[in-house]
Amino acid sequence: MASKIGEAFGAMRFTPDHDRAPRRAMTLGMVIVLLVGALVLVPNMTTYINPGHVGIVIHRDGGGVDRTPLGPGLHARVPLLTSIEEYPTFMQTLVLTRGSSATTDEGSGRNDEINVNSVEGQPLSLDVSMSFELDPTKVPQLYQTFRTDIDAVAHGYVRQAIRQALQEVAGAYPIADIIGPKKAESTARAQRLLEQRLSPYGIVVKQFTINELRPPQSVIDAINQKNVMQQAALTAQNELQKNQFQAQGDSIKAAGRAKAITAEAEAQARANELLARSISPTLVQYEMVKKWNGQMPQVSGGATPLIQLPAPKP
Repeated sequence: MASKIGEAFGAMRFTPDHDRAPRRAMTLGMVIVLLVGALVLVPNMTTYINPGHVGIVIHRDGGGVDRTPLGPGLHARVPLLTSIEEYPTFMQTLVLTRGSSATTDEGSGRNDEINVNSVEGQPLSLDVSMSFELDPTKVPQLYQTFRTDIDAVAHGYVRQAIRQALQEVAGAYPIADIIGPKKAESTARAQRLLEQRLSPYGIVVKQFTINELRPPQSVIDAINQKNVMQQAALTAQNELQKNQFQAQGDSIKAAGRAKAITAEAEAQARANELLARSISPTLVQYEMVKKWNGQMPQVSGGATPLIQLPAPKP
């Protein structure tokens, strides 16, 4: 037995190197294949969803879009049967404005302004912006409806919804009201319409703003002329009120002066009446005596003095 073991050990020990080399190469090849397969398959078998996003699971075997989205984090998937589209759910802002060239057409790559008409048929171009979020639970339905990314949806369907809402609002107001006292009301009404039309797709409107309004130059000139006329009318009205106040003041002053003169005349008449009542012949003689210096006039002309001395008592 010991001899057989020794023979076997010797056979293994003295196996030629040219017999072991193919085995090592085969083993190394298998390891490399496994590593490459792992590097290729493992990333395709997992998907990482970034924060502020959801994953849309698309079944390639005809099952359509999974109604339940994937939340942020690492998720496993079957590479050949499913694919995952990442969709943002954080707040975004769609800005629709006129491009650098004033001759570009609405909807072109250089011009995103919105063109509408007022109730009089006057053209009006607007620069607007809309901030929105996506409802994570409705993102699969949104993707299944449009089959594209959110940027294409925003510049396509959402932009058209904005134009339609603004046309409905602008068509109910005169252009002077839209660019003037009714601007805030028009903006709020357009936002309510957008909320109603976009919410079924999971697009939640957070804020809608009209950044700039561009009416025709003829409308601007007419509004400016109207403002000038209104200002002139207001100035004339203020001047009229000023004159009326001044006339009322003068009338009050005249009435005061007349009343004062009347009071003074009445007082003078009353004084004269009292004075007339108080005058008597005796009083007149007394006043004359007080002023007489005791000398008789040198020339009387035959007249008797005014002073009448009392007759002596018998």
